[in-house]
Amino acid sequence: MMPELDAQADHRDAQRVLRAAGWTPGGAGDWAIALRSPDGTAAARISPFDPTGPYTAALYRDAASTRQVPHLYAHRRLTGGGDLQILEWLRPVPVDEAAALHRAIAAGAPPVAELAAHIRRVHARARRDLPWCGPLDDNPANVMRAADGRLVVLDLFYADGPNLYATAATDPGRVAALIPEAERRFMTEIPLAASGPWPPEERRAMRAALAAADARPAAT
Repeated sequence: MMPELDAQADHRDAQRVLRAAGWTPGGAGDWAIALRSPDGTAAARISPFDPTGPYTAALYRDAASTRQVPHLYAHRRLTGGGDLQILEWLRPVPVDEAAALHRAIAAGAPPVAELAAHIRRVHARARRDLPWCGPLDDNPANVMRAADGRLVVLDLFYADGPNLYATAATDPGRVAALIPEAERRFMTEIPLAASGPWPPEERRAMRAALAAADARPAAT
């Protein structure tokens, strides 16, 4: 189910190839857009910049036996720090139902105890490995229902965007030192569908400041 992508494909290439294959818009969030497969059974989550993508994919693989995470059909890192996940198609659930599942996970309650243990392990690894890795995201939108009726959690891990982007604006050298350029090339291209809009001039200024910070070590 993974599209045929060039080895150097970025998020734009992934979206172009999938759209050409008949995938259609399925929504957008702050970090990624979604496309739906022609048969309606799968979703492609495409992010220009998502440091936590590999950890989310690891959770889906590790916790697959619980059936409380989405089926992950394919995962691939994209050039420039992007992330592509092909998942089963999911539907929203009522807020109270989602909140109850989040509470059960936080408490390690028996129906989700195995899932909660997987989440803690993978999240601890992400917090250890990644600068600006945020806490678990208990947004009700991160609980959805699969076609077979089961509840699943998704997108629990995220970069602390407000802190990361504020640092990029005020101390770009710190961001340049902690996140390699190859892993943040498109960090100003996230959709921000919920938190935006993000003025183009601010995006340009951030790119210029990070490029200058990248150039300084080479100059010295």
